[in-house]
Amino acid sequence: MKTDQLTYFGVVTPCYIIEEELLRRNLELIKSVADRAGVEIILAFKAFALWKSFPIFREYISHTTASSINEARLAFVEFGSKAHTYSPAYTESDFTEILSCSSHVSFNSFSQYERFIGEVKNYNLTHPGEEVSCGLRVNPEYSEIEVDLYNPCAPGSRFGVMASQLPSQLPEGIEGFHCHCHCESSSYALERTLQHIEEKFGAWLPQLKWLNLGGGHLMTRKDYDVDHLVSLLKGLRQRYPNLSIILEPGSAFGWQTGPLVSSVVDIVENKGIKTAILDVSFTCHMPDCLEMPYQPVVRGAETLEADAVKTAEPTEHVYRLGGNSCLSGDYMGSWKFDHELKVGERIIFEDMIHYTTVKTNMFNGISHPSIAMLHTDGELEYYRHFSYEDYRDRMC
Repeated sequence: MKTDQLTYFGVVTPCYIIEEELLRRNLELIKSVADRAGVEIILAFKAFALWKSFPIFREYISHTTASSINEARLAFVEFGSKAHTYSPAYTESDFTEILSCSSHVSFNSFSQYERFIGEVKNYNLTHPGEEVSCGLRVNPEYSEIEVDLYNPCAPGSRFGVMASQLPSQLPEGIEGFHCHCHCESSSYALERTLQHIEEKFGAWLPQLKWLNLGGGHLMTRKDYDVDHLVSLLKGLRQRYPNLSIILEPGSAFGWQTGPLVSSVVDIVENKGIKTAILDVSFTCHMPDCLEMPYQPVVRGAETLEADAVKTAEPTEHVYRLGGNSCLSGDYMGSWKFDHELKVGERIIFEDMIHYTTVKTNMFNGISHPSIAMLHTDGELEYYRHFSYEDYRDRMC
């Protein structure tokens, strides 16, 4: 079906809509950075894993990153290439298949390395030409992420090996370091992080073949200094010509590539606070809004301070937006509209593709929104609708 990008007329709500034009814009920029800097940039499934869109991705990138056996299988089977895999802890039941689906495997600790390196060596001996390259996740003990929920370098973190824990000579079979300490960060945060990495781990970098700088590099954001990023990466490669440099952003690929389209189901008022109840849920469909927290942009509405709804005049058309679960805190506010909201009206949440479909849940039996791709010719292709059977099968 054809639909208008401004109103998404005819779309049955709720529905996530990926816009192919916007997705390709991001992919073109990311490929340009990789080509200019001489590095590899791969897709992190933890932010975006809609496999029906992979044919588009494969026009621009060659590999992906995984953090579980299911993500590794998705990379191998659906993306068509072996994954760069890291997990906080591998299990014996999963590791054999993870090896068969991975080109790189990073260990979170020396105990994990010692437990599985024998199996890796065995695999490499029996699979010539398909050898898996092993790495260690390192912790630079530095991060500019302010929300502890997303800070992998906070004191007491379970992630990575610190420089003080490394022997002067790396263990046999360790060919790379994996380091992740960014979240929607700038190139200048990366510059400061690289200073810490080189200061703490510079003695070991000449022993390696690759360095994975993890994700959180939001290079598709409008204010991101892409030229500065390219310069940083070129400089790093010049200082360590032995290293292949890898970045694995997630949000950067799906950043501002489409909305979540919902509808008003009811309007309620309590002590002067008006809430528009929608056919979507913050806790089920937009969990990062509550976890970060942040108040998303709503098309055609002015975003106000969260408590503005409490003091708004009745004529101002200021509303909270409420989800359709029974969780008391499944709401956010405040937004100001230029008219009184009505039942059936569309509410369009902007930038709702990254870290949504991968986190969506069915709490309260609330179904996932449909997922669709709006192609460049204006044709809307539904990737999937969800049903009672999807809920039932998850609960068995």
